Amino acid sequence: MTKENASPVGLLPVQPTERILSLDVLRGFAILGILIMNIQNYSMIGAAYINPAAYGDLSGINKWVWIISQVLANSKFMTIFSALFGAGIILFWNKAKSAGKRAGSLHYRRIFWLLIIGLIHAYFFWYGDILVGYALCAVLVFLFRNAKPGWLLFFGLSSMMVPFLIYTWGGMTVEFWPEENYKNSMESWLPVAESIQHELSAYRGAWLERIRERAGSAIFMETFYFLIKGSWHSGGIMLLGMALYKWDFLSASKSVKTYLTTMITGLLFGLPLIIYGILQNFKHEWFHDYSMWFGAQFNYWGSLGISLAYISMIMLICKSGILAGFRRILGLVGRTALSNYLFQTLVCTFIFYGYGLGLYGKVDRWQQILIVFGVWTIQMIFTWRWMKRFRFGPGEWLWRSLTYWKIQPIRQED
Repeated sequence: MTKENASPVGLLPVQPTERILSLDVLRGFAILGILIMNIQNYSMIGAAYINPAAYGDLSGINKWVWIISQVLANSKFMTIFSALFGAGIILFWNKAKSAGKRAGSLHYRRIFWLLIIGLIHAYFFWYGDILVGYALCAVLVFLFRNAKPGWLLFFGLSSMMVPFLIYTWGGMTVEFWPEENYKNSMESWLPVAESIQHELSAYRGAWLERIRERAGSAIFMETFYFLIKGSWHSGGIMLLGMALYKWDFLSASKSVKTYLTTMITGLLFGLPLIIYGILQNFKHEWFHDYSMWFGAQFNYWGSLGISLAYISMIMLICKSGILAGFRRILGLVGRTALSNYLFQTLVCTFIFYGYGLGLYGKVDRWQQILIVFGVWTIQMIFTWRWMKRFRFGPGEWLWRSLTYWKIQPIRQED
């Protein structure tokens, strides 16, 4: 999530004065934004995340909340986060290399511990974890660290084409599928009442009772979904992030004209494509044979444009020097991105799961957004207070200590 930097006495975690502030601000923006979509997965059955007609009210204010979330949030903040992770791989490698260390060994040790943290997160708390996928992607993405930006762009977009082709082929051949395969796909898209009730009961139950349900979903995410989409999409975006970093696009060092042009171009490309896709999905009444395959492609590609527009907007804010307090808070959240990501899981699972308030499946979409605002407020206040006393977030401190095989000083005065 964050970069590492050099020290005269060897390789030590990055110090606050050595950071690229625009990256921290952008990372904070992304980690807060992903909750807009993740809360749907925390609070409702899994199928509702990909098919809004599968569960819950989809009329009136709830419909508009879903539409706005789809246009402005779905895949956008995760795209930014993935791009920053790719940029972070190069930053860490450069840091290790400049310190005369074996950069490859240190990278893979760092990624190994991220994998362990992700597995604990996925199997004991929330199956929607992204850390496992990121760690697995980083194994191969690291091999492209020396590639020129143009090649990184080519390989990144090529990687993203794989899920597009798989889903397009699925939509073209769905009518010829064996009946059992079609039935299983339909069940994941639009579960029957019995399956819905089973999932509701599982997540409203005790923590230990949900382990089997959560483990099954986590295994699916880390195997089948990772192989057909997650690895290609996340890995491709990481490569694009590497290219943007090498082009100095993420350091707010390009001209105002460049960022303005990129922002406008991204919006003009992304918004019409995503809105058209939404209209088509509602026109087809979210029918599996269209919406699961062809209907998902508009947001898949349109999100690239919106994400690039968001990145450009944050770079413009950083260049201008405006909103100093806002930038400072986002920067602190970005410096503690891992901790804040895990914090969102702890808070939201307590609100919705059975070991807490047990509101799983009981909260409408418009109410979910109110909870998002509340969690954001708590995160920003808590992060600000924490970072007045400590150098790292607790998650970052643990990750760094494991990576360097040495307990890191965490208090500001240490």
